[in-house]
Amino acid sequence: MKIEILGTGCPKCKKLEENVRKAVSELKVKADILKVTDIGKIVDYGVISTPAIVIGGKIKASGRIPEAEEIKKWLK
Repeated sequence: MKIEILGTGCPKCKKLEENVRKAVSELKVKADILKVTDIGKIVDYGVISTPAIVIGGKIKASGRIPEAEEIKKWLK
């Protein structure tokens, strides 16, 4: 499973990454967690507000920090 965190590396982006890693760990799923900081690539997804999370090529959230529990629902 491929999980992408879209953002420039701000504190909100780091918190999202932390929540993603927590969800993946608690579910014990295999996932490649990638940080996408390139503005061009972020725009290619159609994201205008970061942080954003993309799972399996689909944007799940943008402009907010979903909690680990919400992320776990998306991973199941």
